[in-house]
Amino acid sequence: MRKNIYSILRGTFLVSDDSFKNWRVILFISALAIVMIASSHSADKKVHEIARLNNEVKELRSQFYDGRTKLMDLKMESSVVAKMKKRGLLSSDVPPKKIIVKQMHK
Repeated sequence: MRKNIYSILRGTFLVSDDSFKNWRVILFISALAIVMIASSHSADKKVHEIARLNNEVKELRSQFYDGRTKLMDLKMESSVVAKMKKRGLLSSDVPPKKIIVKQMHK
């Protein structure tokens, strides 16, 4: 047991006669580690991108609701009347009359 630990610490298992098996395993494990690290970095990038896009969606949704609220305020009759008073236009005292157009058939 002690001899195996010393051989691992000294690295003699890498230079012995049957070390080709050991090198294959070490290279395979190294390649797997590189693939795992690359995959982890890729996943982290995607998580950060998703978080950024979610924040952007929240901001755009907030801007949409603000714009829609302002539009509703501007479309209200009382707000239109107030703006027209500033320009010197007053609302009519006479109610509008409905115009009916009769089409003549040829």
